[in-house]
Amino acid sequence: MLTPDLKYLLLSVLLCFVQMLIAATGANQKVGLTTLAGNREGLPELTGWAGRARRAHLNMVENLVLFAVLVLLAEIEDKNSAMTALGAAIFFWARLAYAVIYIAGIAWLRTAAWFVSVIGMAMIAFELLKAM
Repeated sequence: MLTPDLKYLLLSVLLCFVQMLIAATGANQKVGLTTLAGNREGLPELTGWAGRARRAHLNMVENLVLFAVLVLLAEIEDKNSAMTALGAAIFFWARLAYAVIYIAGIAWLRTAAWFVSVIGMAMIAFELLKAM
């Protein structure tokens, strides 16, 4: 059975995958499948919700790398706890909110959701640092 930390890591990976599908759908609507199936040289900048979906996905990829390392370190070192589980849950739910808010185009609220997800990662990192 997965620990809560690993459960939220799995859910975060699935969220990233869904974000990829949404971004691909938006890109397809903007430039078409023929353009996307090509080598993408000279691809126009995606605007509107499609561009925001792409940027939200890329931001998730960047943050997922850090989150995964923290969760896996806590797991490997057997340092997962109620605090790391809470941090992982905060990360996931904030990232879900971030994706919805970003695609909707709500700038300042998007930044707040991102910051909350960083707090979740910091909670896990703090637990790991205490164990050093």
